[in-house]
Amino acid sequence: MIIHPLITQTEDLAALCERLAKSDFVSVDTEFMRENTYWPELCLVQIANTEEAAAIDPMAEGLDLSPLLDLLTDNEEVLKVFHAGGQDVEIIFNATGRTPHPIFDTQIAMMAISQSEQIGYSNLVESWLGLTIDKGARFTDWSRRPLTERQIEYAIGDVTHLSKIFPKILKRLIKTGRGAWLNQEMEKLADPDNYRNDPTQAWKRIKAAGRNPAMLGRLKAIAEWREHEAQGKNIPRGRIARDETLADLANHPPKQQSDLAKVRGLSQGWKDNEIGKRLMATIAKAQPLPDDEMPPRAPRGAPLGKEGALVADLLKLLVKIRAREIDVAARLLTRSDELELLAAGVRKNLPILQGWRYEVFGKDALDLVEGKLAFAVENGRLKMTHVDDEVPQEAAAETGEMATAEDEGGQATG
Repeated sequence: MIIHPLITQTEDLAALCERLAKSDFVSVDTEFMRENTYWPELCLVQIANTEEAAAIDPMAEGLDLSPLLDLLTDNEEVLKVFHAGGQDVEIIFNATGRTPHPIFDTQIAMMAISQSEQIGYSNLVESWLGLTIDKGARFTDWSRRPLTERQIEYAIGDVTHLSKIFPKILKRLIKTGRGAWLNQEMEKLADPDNYRNDPTQAWKRIKAAGRNPAMLGRLKAIAEWREHEAQGKNIPRGRIARDETLADLANHPPKQQSDLAKVRGLSQGWKDNEIGKRLMATIAKAQPLPDDEMPPRAPRGAPLGKEGALVADLLKLLVKIRAREIDVAARLLTRSDELELLAAGVRKNLPILQGWRYEVFGKDALDLVEGKLAFAVENGRLKMTHVDDEVPQEAAAETGEMATAEDEGGQATG
């Protein structure tokens, strides 16, 4: 494989992307910093196919990333391969308003061909290629220039290894016939709605007790205010105020700015500075949350109370058994909260009762809830047994003997 020098010129990038555009797939990775900024700072992009690989410096003066971004977001003929690519996709979306498509994530794919829930990249490389990755450069400052040869070599390795692993994973997927299982998961990863940052919806990420419209209205207002403050300063939202502080302000709104000095998580300066003034104005203008924006009530649990919780525990055991039997990650089949809803009697809009998940697991989950499925131990291993299909031999023999005795008794009396 050809490894190019660090790309810092637009013409070199355009030539690379023109060649890569003829590939069936490209593997992609990014290095970024987000500890001190609101928006992730893109520091390096790595890309490869089976023949060549390069690292691209987006911080290079005068470099136009358009050829690369167009390849990733506009070219539907080239599959883009990532590993745990959520944050990489977010960065590309922030730069373009579009996401890479079509897309393939090897971490998600591993869930369909093994019981690996969230396999890390180094473990993936060791598993498929037998190589141990030097992690020494992993936590370096990628924004500092010049980059060292060790940093660049480490970064390019992420995509050269991935270009070798992807065809192997694809071959395994084709052999198992589970590729279709992943279509929905990959489309979720590429869905732009997952990456749109709408400040008016920021309050939904904050845990707040209660469903009081006035409280939730204040929470929505100050959460949106915090997003705008953080964006304007380009600092992490937590540097403005933590989630717990916002929840406290929404539940116990201060009456005057001087009261901000008493709020846990805010400094004394808020009692008379400009940001404190803006916060107070936001709280004063907040309106109760409208009925159509109120969050849905959480299910209160299974109708059987404690028995329902036990049913949920049995379903969780069932998914572990099924995942082991067919060698997939349990998380790909379902989530714990979904099993709890099933145990509570919910049947609508559950993924496990739709499509391939129903055939592979949901059908048995329903049978367990309805008393048609039981657990058994065979050769020291748990397995599932359909009650209607199997009758213990001893019971059958005993039933037969009783029927014979009844027949003989009937003939004697007759």
